Amino acid sequence: MGTALLEVNDISVRFGGIAAISGVSLSLAPGEVCGLIGPNGAGKTTLFDVISGIRNPQGGRVALDGKDITSWSPIRRSRAGMHRTFQVVQMFGWLSVLDNVTAALDWEGGGGGFLADLVAFPTRTTRNRDRRERARAALEACGLSAMADQPAGSLPIGLARMVELARATVDNPKVLLLDEPTSGLDATEAHRLADQIAVISSENNCGVLLVEHDMDFLMRQCHRVVVLNLGEVLAVGTPEEVRADPAVRAAYLGG
Repeated sequence: MGTALLEVNDISVRFGGIAAISGVSLSLAPGEVCGLIGPNGAGKTTLFDVISGIRNPQGGRVALDGKDITSWSPIRRSRAGMHRTFQVVQMFGWLSVLDNVTAALDWEGGGGGFLADLVAFPTRTTRNRDRRERARAALEACGLSAMADQPAGSLPIGLARMVELARATVDNPKVLLLDEPTSGLDATEAHRLADQIAVISSENNCGVLLVEHDMDFLMRQCHRVVVLNLGEVLAVGTPEEVRADPAVRAAYLGG
């Protein structure tokens, strides 16, 4: 699939005397959907935290588009094209669904500062309108148009996860990290999620790293799967290769 878009090299994280991740390496190519699986406590979310900049590793390196971003803040990584959803939904519950998604675009600015807002400067008004149109398009793609004006905090968990997906994809990410995205989704929402993953990976050439406990969903979406166990990489391969691996079956897939 071409040159690696995301490279994670020899990452190690310790919590006191406990090694949460030991020497983990993986790569992600443009347009690739890669699954990250393993038992509870295997280190999947910790690795996501390192990749997205929330946690500093004790060793190793993270690179995006060939640039070492290990010391970059989460905000700088996000603005460079690395977007993420969370295992526990993170939203501004008091804002509308539309405003939650539009917030992902506010960093672009509008020019003119407070005065431009005060006098409704034409270029600022145009940029704000364009951002809201992009947000509405993202909501439509995720099946959320009817909820645009509802408070985000009033939504059930399945719809809230779809709002997170819309917010994570509205700004055309280079790398998308999805942490348990099907949790709480019904069959229709899960199907829409699968469609969105396919669109963003194939049409936008975005690399997608997916942590998911629904093995049937994950195996259908992914080109490649990385298996973690006790903080180390146990296996890497296609879904078919991983399913057939005796070590993976013994450690995670139930023999």
